[in-house]
Amino acid sequence: MNLIEQTILSNGVRVVTERMENVRSVALGVWVNAGSVFETGSELGVSHFIEHMLFKGTQTRSASDIAAEMDALGGNLNAFTAKECTCFHVKVLDEDLKTAVDVLSDILTHSTFDPEELAKERSVVLEELAMTEDSPEDVAFDRACAGLYRGTPLESEILGTNETVGAMQREDLLNYLNRHYTAQNIVISAAGSFEREALLSMLEERFCDLGQGERIGTPAIEPQNGLFTTCVKKDVEQVHLCLVIPGAPLGTAAYETLAVLSNALGGSMSSRMFQHIREERGLAYSVYSYPMSYRGTGCLCLYAGCTEGQAKEVLSLMLKEIDELKRNGLPKEEFVRAKQQLKGGYLLGMESTMAHMSAIGKTALLLDEEYQIETILNRIECVTIDAVQTAARDRFSPKALSCCAVGRSEALLKSLQDDVRAWWDRNGQAG
Repeated sequence: MNLIEQTILSNGVRVVTERMENVRSVALGVWVNAGSVFETGSELGVSHFIEHMLFKGTQTRSASDIAAEMDALGGNLNAFTAKECTCFHVKVLDEDLKTAVDVLSDILTHSTFDPEELAKERSVVLEELAMTEDSPEDVAFDRACAGLYRGTPLESEILGTNETVGAMQREDLLNYLNRHYTAQNIVISAAGSFEREALLSMLEERFCDLGQGERIGTPAIEPQNGLFTTCVKKDVEQVHLCLVIPGAPLGTAAYETLAVLSNALGGSMSSRMFQHIREERGLAYSVYSYPMSYRGTGCLCLYAGCTEGQAKEVLSLMLKEIDELKRNGLPKEEFVRAKQQLKGGYLLGMESTMAHMSAIGKTALLLDEEYQIETILNRIECVTIDAVQTAARDRFSPKALSCCAVGRSEALLKSLQDDVRAWWDRNGQAG
């Protein structure tokens, strides 16, 4: 078992590390309490915009210098923005860790936000927004999730809007950065091959310029009760269906129970939706379900993409599988398979330094807890067939349901909405 250790730097930055034997790489991540849930009004998309700008040059490195320096090591430097956090991460050979720390700290503490680079990167972000709109699967998911969390900070899209991104000025980005990119709102995680004391010394030296600041709390968010349906008309070949219902929060035993249920419903090739919709009837190529979790809340998403002529049947079968699980639960054999799949998939996913770095960093930032693989495995082992049955009854007799259908036939999309409303009338518990 690898030892996970936590330290607080002199300015308040939390550092969590995990030494891993028999690897040559080290993954390092800087996790920031900055994401779309913290944005309002004209700020929408600012977390993501800042993520882009931190790669566009520092006081001593140009954007091309940053890329060339990491490429010369064979390393990987990247970042992502999520609803509740932003993460900057690097993976290198252990012998190159000092350079990785130097580059990562430089972009986080000495970026210049050059006005010319900002204007160019604004265009890049707007192109990214356009690209997302060109993905009907993403549109269906985003709109359905926004419907479940309408009126809350989770409704906002991570990229923001054309209007907000188009209007942001350098001062707007710097004001947000100065509030969120502070020691109290940052966790640094490292996993792999490294000497811990040497790493801590490097981090202490390189991140000393961060002000302490005040830790920013995440707003309490709950799904909105009732039924929400929407449709998006797009000139696409397929109809894209997404159903979203309340799920389970991050870091809770209820999440593992729901994950087992989701695996059986649509989380694998042996799942019910995949077998009954794709394999037996050939009605869809892509059909699946998966749970999403956040601090204090979560959701369960069901998706299918199919031709127009088969959309109503596919939706009917998706809802039928929900009803069947609610009434009868899982047979023992199916339960054992879904549970073992969750365990096996989790362990296989943890076979890299990046996976360990991500797990320990995200847990420390979002839950303020110490991550342990054994805790996750124990929660999976403790999932019972009765708990899954209870979850099926509770989740599939929802107080809240959001649905989005994307396609080119407005009449068909409205008909699909009517089908969901009819199911809701039979099953929903509108609050």
